[in-house]
Amino acid sequence: MSVRELVVLGTASQVPTRHRNHNGYLLRWDGEGILFDPGEGTQRQMLRAGVAAHDLNRICVTHFHGDHSLGLAGVIQRINLDQVPHEVTAHFPRSGQRFFDRLRYATAYRETVALTEAPVDTDGTLAVTPAYTLDALKLSHPVESYGYRLTEPDGRRMLPERLAAHGIKGPDVGRIQREGFLDGVPLDEVSEVRRGQRFAFVMDTRLCEGVHALAEGCDLLVIESTFLDEDETLATDHGHLTAGQAARVARDAGVRHLVLTHFSQRYPDPEEFERQARAAGYDGELTVARDLTRIPVPKRR
Repeated sequence: MSVRELVVLGTASQVPTRHRNHNGYLLRWDGEGILFDPGEGTQRQMLRAGVAAHDLNRICVTHFHGDHSLGLAGVIQRINLDQVPHEVTAHFPRSGQRFFDRLRYATAYRETVALTEAPVDTDGTLAVTPAYTLDALKLSHPVESYGYRLTEPDGRRMLPERLAAHGIKGPDVGRIQREGFLDGVPLDEVSEVRRGQRFAFVMDTRLCEGVHALAEGCDLLVIESTFLDEDETLATDHGHLTAGQAARVARDAGVRHLVLTHFSQRYPDPEEFERQARAAGYDGELTVARDLTRIPVPKRR
């Protein structure tokens, strides 16, 4: 059975708190697992969430500030300790290659897994698989940072009433799907496009073109909201978003489920992020992320 869900491993910005670990997010997409921004403590959070090293197929790092990358050393060593049998690919800004190297080889260990490095140095497509296309777009932060977007290919939804009107049933349904025509009836006549699901991961950034492009039409958007709206100037100065800014991006992009995360330790009440997001006009499904929660990708329309 295919599973598409986000497992939240950590939600703190800059420093962990008593209730928030450093960042860490695992996207389960059918049989694959993509780990985003493993901050310090990610390996332990994986254990608490029931996530194994064998679940990882890709690691995507947005940028090399510690709260988004210090967990790489432990995660990579665990992948090798557990002798993960499949290829694991790591994406990260090429400008941070020296940081990745230091984290990958932070201590002595036995390498048993061929970790594939696929650095990002420009906007574009990183991978194309039968299940998704993975793209990266540059964001606006004091250090080079990229957001990631996963897009499922469009499919087709068969329409039973139209199939019946043309007398198409049984094995002939599969045949028209494979061949595109059956006895002069085109596939378009008895089906419609089923839009592929879309997911985006947007971390440390000011408002910029990349933020809007990543969010456009997403079923599930994970986006930083480090500050509340009253601290917008501070957010802009440090290369971050507020709850209201993130919500307006989601509203204008038609996002179905908005996940706010990466909260500053200065705010004791996480519910204020939800109040400000609603005040900004976002009326879709909204989650203020908490450590170790699981958020399903919305079902297809």
